[in-house]
This record gives sequence, C-alpha cells and structure tokens, in this order.
Amino acid sequence: MSASSPPESKQSASVIFVLLISAAAALGGFLFGFDTAVINGAVVALGDYFKVGPVLVGMSVSLALIGSAVGALLSGPVSDRYGRIKPMLLSAFLFTISGIGAGLPVTVWDFIFWRFLGGVGIGLASAITPAYIAEISPANLRGSFGSLQQLAIVVGIFVAMLSNYMLVGFAGGSADNELWFGFETWRWMFWAEVPPALLYGFAALMIPESPRYLIASRREKEAEGILAKVLGDKTLEKIEEIKDSLKIECAPSFAVLRCEGGLHPVVWIGLGLSVLQQFVGINVIFYYGSMLWRSVGFSEESSLWITVITGVVNIVTTLVAIMLIDRVGRKPLLLVGSAGMLITLGVLAYLFGHAPIDVTGNPVLQGASATIALYSANLYVFCFGFSWGPVVWVLLGEMFNNRIRASALALGAGAQWVANFIVSASFPSLVHWAGLGVTYSIYAFFAAISFFFVLFMVRETKGRELEDME
Repeated sequence: MSASSPPESKQSASVIFVLLISAAAALGGFLFGFDTAVINGAVVALGDYFKVGPVLVGMSVSLALIGSAVGALLSGPVSDRYGRIKPMLLSAFLFTISGIGAGLPVTVWDFIFWRFLGGVGIGLASAITPAYIAEISPANLRGSFGSLQQLAIVVGIFVAMLSNYMLVGFAGGSADNELWFGFETWRWMFWAEVPPALLYGFAALMIPESPRYLIASRREKEAEGILAKVLGDKTLEKIEEIKDSLKIECAPSFAVLRCEGGLHPVVWIGLGLSVLQQFVGINVIFYYGSMLWRSVGFSEESSLWITVITGVVNIVTTLVAIMLIDRVGRKPLLLVGSAGMLITLGVLAYLFGHAPIDVTGNPVLQGASATIALYSANLYVFCFGFSWGPVVWVLLGEMFNNRIRASALALGAGAQWVANFIVSASFPSLVHWAGLGVTYSIYAFFAAISFFFVLFMVRETKGRELEDME
C-alpha cells in the first residue's frame, strides 16, 4: 500500500496544478463573455446619450465583433512567435483600456473605437485560451479542463448582466441616472470590466508557458519542469512525442482546404454549422435583451432582471451539455436543440407579431402574453445552450482531419464572427423597419434550416478517433 501512495498523491497534485492554471487561463473566457454582454444594459442609454438612430446603435454594439475577428486572425502568428502568455497579457491590456475608454466617450465614433479594441482582446482570448488549456492538460483530462473555457464565457455573460442590474438598482432604476462621482450608470457598466481584466493580467503572469511552445523554441529544460508537474511520469517520452509532431507540422494554410471544384465538402459543413449557430439569433438575447424587454412594456430594472435570469439559464444549460455530449452524441443534441429553438422562436414571433401597438409603435405584451414570452425566451436559450452553443465548437474541433484542422478551424471561427456581426448589426434596423414579429420569424426560419442541415449533412463524431476523420 505504501508503494502506491506516492504515485496517487503525485497524480492528485498534478490534477490540482493543471486545474488551477487552466482556471486562471479561462479568465480570458470570462472576460470574453463579460465584454460581449455588458453592452446589453447600456445600449438604450447610449442611443439617448449620442442621439443616434438604430443603424449606429447596431454598429456600436456589433463592430466589436469585427475587432474579435481581427484578434482571432492575429492570435496564430502572435502566439507562434511570442508564446501563449504574452498574448494573454496583451488581451488583458486591451480589455482594460477598452473598459476605461468605453466609459469616457466623446462621440459615438470613439466609443466604437474603444469597443473595437476590446473586440481584438476578445478575439485573442477566444483563440489563445482553449489552445493553452489543451496544450497544458494531460490527454485524459483535456475534455474536462477544456470545458472550463465555455463555462467561463457563460459565467462572464451572467456576471455582466447581474452587474448591470445591480448598478441600475443603485442608480434608482435607469442607466441614464448619475451614480457615483457624478458619472452616469452606463459608464460604470463598462468600468466594471477593469478589475477582472487586471486580475486576468496578474493571473497570466503567474502561470507557466505552454510546454509545446517551449519545446518549439528549444527551451526543453523549462518544458520538462512544467510537464513533470502535469504528467509526473513519462515526461521525457512526452517531450519526444511533441518534438516528433513539430517535425511533421507545417504552417497553417487555407490552400490545404481546397479540392477539385472548390472547398473540401467537410469544410462547407463546418462553415454551415458556424453561420447557422449565429443566424438563429442567439446573441440578440445577450446583446439587446434589456432593450427588447423594455420595448414591449417592461421597466428598465425589470428588463435587466430578466437578463440576469437568462444568464443563469445559460450557465445551467452549459453544465447539461457537458454531462450529455459524450453520452448521447453530438447530432441528437443538435437536432433536439434546433426543434426546440424553432418552436420557441415561433411562439415569440407570433406573440410579438400579434401584440397591440403603443403610441411609439412598439408592441405591448401584457398578462398571459408577457408570461408566455418570458418562458419562451428562456426556453429558447435553454435549447441553444445544451446544443448549438457548445456542440458546434466541439464538432469544429474534431470533425476535420489532422492535415486541415487548424486552417478549417480558423475559417470556421472567422465565419462565425462575421455571421455574429451581421445578426447584431441588423437587429435594431430590422426591428425598426419590420417589427419584432418579422425579425423573430427570420430567426425561426434559420432554426428550421439548421434542423434539416444537421439531419442530412452532419455526421456523428462521438467515439471516433481524430485520425479517422476524413
């Protein structure tokens, strides 16, 4: 018994070590979620403050997503040259100055600039964090620790919504009201991002560099020390495996995605999954939720409380997905999620389309209609959260063969940011010109498309080795 205790103790210590550094790295995911959702509580106040219409309101929300695409594209060459930790520090710096600047805008254009910089930080964090966790984790724990990124994102969304709600409560019920030191509440919503951004930077200074990057940089002694804490035994063998893999790898190139007649068919499937994940309209709930509920008759404080509840639903459903994805498979979860989104979006489209109109031209939900709309919206988030939210990212990570995986993932992620931008930028204008009923009908249409796309085009990857992918 005494002979077996030290290895077990050493293994437990290595698991705790990897858990701690993975959690520290996942703070990037938390900021990713916080930064994208914090705009929710400020969007109406920003429109009033800058005196701009729905087009510029949509741009002020969505142009951060273009920054995210830029950051994601930069993450590859930056991390290959400088490692994983320095891009995390850059991301923390961008989050910090973006949070400060977004709370002190002079015009809508410099506000957009600060949000764009924050978007670059989002793009860097979204690409660097999962790569770092995968490279630092032992193979048998990679899936569990990798899920920390998605969990951190949804927790960040929830904390942003809770923070917005509490700040508006302190200010007397409106983001336009002054709060502390004579500054309006909506400014404090953005400044609330600064403390976690600084914490992320501090955490990045405390965690070790990726062993894979160290070996690629011929710093094997440093890598050996880190791998000894992660793996315990077989450290030297792991170093040789990494060195062998580096010998056969080449720089990612989009040229490898082509076959006769255009892109490889599986790449088109990946692009379809990425675009449909956004075209069902999920980020409208997280970016414009408070504006949406205010427009149909709820008070500002009640609207923000509804978004807090939505954030809790999002966390719970992510945990459900983590428990189910390796048991029931990817395809069944996507199909059930698509069907659920189609039904709930259809209900929302009907309610908004048939609601009475007030003097400002907005639909008004009262009584049973308001209650059904609230349940439908949160069931919609539930259906997305256990299916298209996490499962698409899992599929993008495992459906491509080793030769094209890096490039196909980059293309899929880029398509997802662009689709997110299109939906986010168009929502205020769609609502203004066509109404909420038509807008939600469009998202319901894409939910229907997503069901048949998965049914006929997507292959199950549960239990398949990565080397067996086509």
